[in-house]
Amino acid sequence: MTQISNPGFSPEEIKRLKELCATEQRTFILIEDEDLPVSNDREMVHIQFVGHFEQKEVIYDAILCTLQLHYSSLLYEAAEREAIQHFPLYVPIENRDETYQANDSLDEEVEMMVLEIIEEMEENDEIKVSEYVEVDKDFDFGIGLEAALYVPALTDEVIEEFIHDFNADALQLDTSLYSFKSEEE
Repeated sequence: MTQISNPGFSPEEIKRLKELCATEQRTFILIEDEDLPVSNDREMVHIQFVGHFEQKEVIYDAILCTLQLHYSSLLYEAAEREAIQHFPLYVPIENRDETYQANDSLDEEVEMMVLEIIEEMEENDEIKVSEYVEVDKDFDFGIGLEAALYVPALTDEVIEEFIHDFNADALQLDTSLYSFKSEEE
């Protein structure tokens, strides 16, 4: 998509977002997103903010998450991939459509195996993550941005600092590799 046809580069849209931010007294707005995790304690947020790209003002459409949530997601995906090798008839939830036929016993078996694999992977520190920022220039609305930050929660202050540093080209990512342990219930 060219910048001319991308509404996130439109001066009118940028002005509208700046007005919304002024109303909120923040440099960003939170986007209600039904795709975010349900029990989201500010571990993941969908925001928009104004920044610059190639010397032009633009709207950044960003998904930020904590490093621990990013780790948990990668861990679950790896464990699910391994479990699927043992249960080739299992269809992951994200691949199910209207033709999918439920199989509760298979789902339960796979989920139990996934949990066992996760436990083993955590014990062996098989997955390690570090902070990252990815920019998507070919986004439908402005510039897409995805980031994982090593913070306990994405408070307004954390988000404000991220945006300030990102826009000032002063963002310093922690390149250390981390792994986390699941909390026992």
